[in-house]
Amino acid sequence: MLTGVHFLLTYTCSFECDHCFVYSSPQAKGTFTLNQIKRVFEELDKIGTIEMVYFEGGEAFLFYPLMVEGIRIARDRGFKAGIVTNSYWATTEEDAELWLRPLFELGVSNLSLSDDSFHFEDEKESLAKHALAAAKRLGMPVGVISIDKPTVEISKDEGQARGEPVIGSSAMFRGRAVEKLMKGLPTKSWQNFTECPYEDLRNPKRVHLDPYGNVHLCQGLSIGNMWQTPLSQLVKNYDCDSHPICKSLVEGGPALLAKVYDVKHDDKYVDACHLCYSLRLALLDRFPEYLAPAQVYGL
Repeated sequence: MLTGVHFLLTYTCSFECDHCFVYSSPQAKGTFTLNQIKRVFEELDKIGTIEMVYFEGGEAFLFYPLMVEGIRIARDRGFKAGIVTNSYWATTEEDAELWLRPLFELGVSNLSLSDDSFHFEDEKESLAKHALAAAKRLGMPVGVISIDKPTVEISKDEGQARGEPVIGSSAMFRGRAVEKLMKGLPTKSWQNFTECPYEDLRNPKRVHLDPYGNVHLCQGLSIGNMWQTPLSQLVKNYDCDSHPICKSLVEGGPALLAKVYDVKHDDKYVDACHLCYSLRLALLDRFPEYLAPAQVYGL
């Protein structure tokens, strides 16, 4: 049962982080219009099971009036609303409170702040700390997302071979991370990756929606285009076993996907995401409806 919807309000971002799933940057294009947001909410009412709506990107605060109006619509229709942001706007605690107060007054249920070396490595002070302090002063529900840069560590876990090298990071190896963060990391045989460890593709609880109409189960893995087929209909008709990519991923992970479509690939990969993303990139031209948009694949 679908309970959460995430608006990728824009692919444009004030940063160009090495770990970004969707290749966001200041040059990236694609932003929702207000009319499109209203159309989505009409569909959410038809779905009838949605509880939480998030606004993220890219960087949603770059289109602040649009984000605020989207949150107002969510509130008026009875949905909880959350935001994910890199806090580029929080130049001081006082200024951060100026940006956050209207959102607090709208009843935003969750504010997630990215605060890590990908975002603020070269800064004397993390801007997210200004936003965190201002949110706490307002009494606004707030949390921090912190992704470490990948490092190689030696396993001490009894469930693994002692001394086996493992990756010390929560970064996921898809999107720009495959291009920027792979060097020197340990790899395993592609045959090890027999499940999707992160998403419930058979019974998804959330989807991400982008301005081009793509309905993502995972970034770049779509169930269709909501500007061509209404979102409520796409959700109602979704059948994992009929989806040309999800069926294999559920039954045997990216390893099975490679076998089913006889994709030429390397022998070793960092993790399941790395293999899955590489296979999807190779299959992009074959399944453009389900592997979209090209933006998410760096094209």
